[in-house]
Amino acid sequence: MTDLPEQPVVRTTEGAVRGRRERGLAVFRGIPYAQPPVGALRFAAPVRPEPWDGVREAAEFGPVVPQSGPLQAEPAPDGTDWLTLNVCTPDPGAAGLPVLVWVHGGGYLSGTSGDPLYDPTALVSPGPASAGLVVVTVNYRVGAEGFALLEGAPANRAFLDQEAALHWVRRNIDGFGGDPGLVTVAGQSAGAGSVAALMVMPSAEGLFRRAVAHSVPGNFATPALAAEVAAALAERVGAAPTAAALAEVDPWRLASAVTALDSELPKHLDRWGRLAQTGIATVPVVDGEVLPEMPWAALACGAAEGTDLLVGHTRDEFRLFTVLSGRMGTFTEEEARTALRLLAPPPAGTEAYRAAYPDASWEALLEAVGSDALFRMPSLHLAEANSAAGGRSYLFELALPAAGLGGVLGACHGLDIPLAFGTLDAPSARRFLGDPPPAAAVEVSRQLRSAWVSFATTGDPGWPAHEENGQLTRVLDAETRTARYPEQAARAIWQGHAPTAFDLG
Repeated sequence: MTDLPEQPVVRTTEGAVRGRRERGLAVFRGIPYAQPPVGALRFAAPVRPEPWDGVREAAEFGPVVPQSGPLQAEPAPDGTDWLTLNVCTPDPGAAGLPVLVWVHGGGYLSGTSGDPLYDPTALVSPGPASAGLVVVTVNYRVGAEGFALLEGAPANRAFLDQEAALHWVRRNIDGFGGDPGLVTVAGQSAGAGSVAALMVMPSAEGLFRRAVAHSVPGNFATPALAAEVAAALAERVGAAPTAAALAEVDPWRLASAVTALDSELPKHLDRWGRLAQTGIATVPVVDGEVLPEMPWAALACGAAEGTDLLVGHTRDEFRLFTVLSGRMGTFTEEEARTALRLLAPPPAGTEAYRAAYPDASWEALLEAVGSDALFRMPSLHLAEANSAAGGRSYLFELALPAAGLGGVLGACHGLDIPLAFGTLDAPSARRFLGDPPPAAAVEVSRQLRSAWVSFATTGDPGWPAHEENGQLTRVLDAETRTARYPEQAARAIWQGHAPTAFDLG
């Protein structure tokens, strides 16, 4: 009988953890970076874990945080130890490896670090041009637990969770072979919005060196709007909008109330405006303390320093939502006009879109303004603001269309994630990309992974920085090229209109 290989053990500041050897790598799962946010810690800022004696098994992902929305992760395993992270390293005995900390997306409502899409094996495995990355993936509070603005609780608790995870990395990652001074924080969608916030949060200064942001969302709220949302949410569960009152409500019941409130947001269009149009009520708050300003404004006015930033979006961001909602081909002129009125930049946004796309259908205009307002223009403007603040910004657009579902998705929101992680065989990736994926997708995946590894290691993804004059952008497609930013019509419409916080209508 062959002896099983000895499992890797690393001592952290709280205690020793035993991981597993998988595919030649060392993997540690479910490590707590903060105490469970329940009981007296419900809606509180994260608190460092209690130390433990002996060796803690780190073989399984931690419990999924309470989820809202239509795309919830499965709520297993049981437990409330929600604030955990996972580390995958090529060698715990190494030293000085670059570190990538992944913040998942999910509309600020859902998601988990254990999603097969985020399997870091392809990024961690050493290759001809790289010694591999140390990849950390993080669970954090979402929905009401992370973002509801409540009396007696800090705002943006999700961002504080992410900050606490970065502090854990600073304290411990050298024991896993990583360099605490060479950390890149990365995210997509809500994760990219989190990255944008972390870039300008005073309390997060110095915790990372570089940032990767895919499909940066522009949905942040003013305190006035967030307070009304919290009151409406609390009313649904028969409680006051305070931390003390809502702490008596089961977290999963409160998460279900968020789902119900989101489904009824169209009724609030007159009062809640852009927030109601985007369909997500519990979003980050520009509270003046945790998040002093919108990230774009903070960078533009010099309140935050620029950094090395790799940022981009997909060409057809909004298409995913028209397909998943079953509305593709059914949007009316009235719905398109409402979207343009609420989302396009004032005062003449509707007219600007009609002039820029004279032959477009009303549904195509709705999709264009949805893509621009929610993801494309926030991503572009973050690149420009970061450059203005003295940082280096590298911009990309994913133009390769998804082969799955008969090609109706185009280059849609989320398509970039399996490409960047190399998880083309994950179940959801197969639906996007086809099974097997076409050769062009395999090649773009190789290019994007290489860009991530190179950027995290050296600060250079392999193409020139984006500057206002040249606007150089990497266009990832069947024939990848570096060219002038491809969405020139949208850029012209949104010139001078960086994202502003959603407010009461």
